Amino acid sequence: MTSRVYIGGAAGFAGDRTDAAGPLVEALAQADGRRFLMFETLAERTLALSQLERRRDPSRGYNPALDRFITPILARCLEEQIRIVGNFGAANPKAAALRIQTIAREQGLRPPRIAVVEGDDLSGVLGAQELAARETGGAILRGASDIVAANVYLGAQPIAEALDRGADIVVTGRVVDSALALGPLAHAFGWRWDDWDRLAAGTLAGHLLECGAQITGGYFADPGVKDVPGLAEVGYPLAEIDANGAIVIGKPDGTGGRVDRQTVIEQILYEIHDPEAYLVPDVVLDLSNVTVEELGHNRVRIIGARGHPAPETLKATVCVDAGVLGEVEISYAGPNAAARARLAAEIIRDRLGKRAPDFKFRIDAVGVTSILTDDDGALRGTWGTASDVRLRFAARGAKPEDVRILLDEVEALYCAGPAGGAGVRRHVTPRLASASCLIERRFARSSVSMIEAPA
Repeated sequence: MTSRVYIGGAAGFAGDRTDAAGPLVEALAQADGRRFLMFETLAERTLALSQLERRRDPSRGYNPALDRFITPILARCLEEQIRIVGNFGAANPKAAALRIQTIAREQGLRPPRIAVVEGDDLSGVLGAQELAARETGGAILRGASDIVAANVYLGAQPIAEALDRGADIVVTGRVVDSALALGPLAHAFGWRWDDWDRLAAGTLAGHLLECGAQITGGYFADPGVKDVPGLAEVGYPLAEIDANGAIVIGKPDGTGGRVDRQTVIEQILYEIHDPEAYLVPDVVLDLSNVTVEELGHNRVRIIGARGHPAPETLKATVCVDAGVLGEVEISYAGPNAAARARLAAEIIRDRLGKRAPDFKFRIDAVGVTSILTDDDGALRGTWGTASDVRLRFAARGAKPEDVRILLDEVEALYCAGPAGGAGVRRHVTPRLASASCLIERRFARSSVSMIEAPA
């Protein structure tokens, strides 16, 4: 038992900065209490891509940035007894644990005790049609045969169990993001799994930390509207939590960014559908009475989370093959560039209208008419007098040959005109479609295993 727990949020997605953990580790080393470093690196598409990687190579399937996240801070964490919890195991937590073990050996460190949390993978548990019957809000899975990934969101209990068993490092696959903080808190404070208000507070702490620098000014920044100092070296969040669930959010001294009521409230509301009923596997979080108070420079206190009994079902994300995305780009620059670019777009529209009348594609004039328009918007309105226009054409197909006609036609603009087209780039990218399902709890068979050091 302890009076205060400190958790650093070292990553908010798979491609996050790998030098962000260093200042957090140094701050945690000075903290008087139980210390944890949390890596949240797993989005839905990330996990599906990891499943495909594991199919190609059974020794892979974990976050490819694992080495860069762990190598710089592993020695210091083991020395200072800062315990690491991360979902960088993705589709292959056991392989990730073995890789961390190898990193420790290469650095001449004592073998860390590494726990692996598994049981989120629904492959072999529910078939395609069983998943389709449980899909919510759509019909993506109807008729699907090849399930790329099907993973249920596990809660915090197996993480707490792993820490109870003495793990220095806990490697998970698909868990709900906030569980990466709730698990350590339940372990450190001995919270009961029906103490709904404390579980809600721990879930809120995890929700505040799960997006990394989003709460310290990163995604928040909007020059002239919401200014953030020192963003190039933005500090990642550090939470202090007491046994009753009161949370103080800050960041390491000497780092950029900001922590105040605005940044915290923006993160609290992030991805919240119903503030009175934010559902996670361990509890239903009620935010309606939460208060946010600035304690001083870059220190904000959050209290008032309330909890209700856990939901009867768990969310699962299912990804299926959705064919390919074909993209091809060409640039026009210099005098009359906007007019030449528009003519190029009209030529492609006219040629495909005659040669493939049922072919659907999108045209973007990047920086002129693009994100804020519909699929035909690039040929509407005025393009102004831009002297540098990048055209992007895109189409979807079941297989690469289905989009080749578009890629070939745009490349032919090099010589077929209008004048000055340059820099053609062609890409064909596999696409995934994801669906959400509600799964009965009996199908979530979480397990915790310890990876022993090699003899």
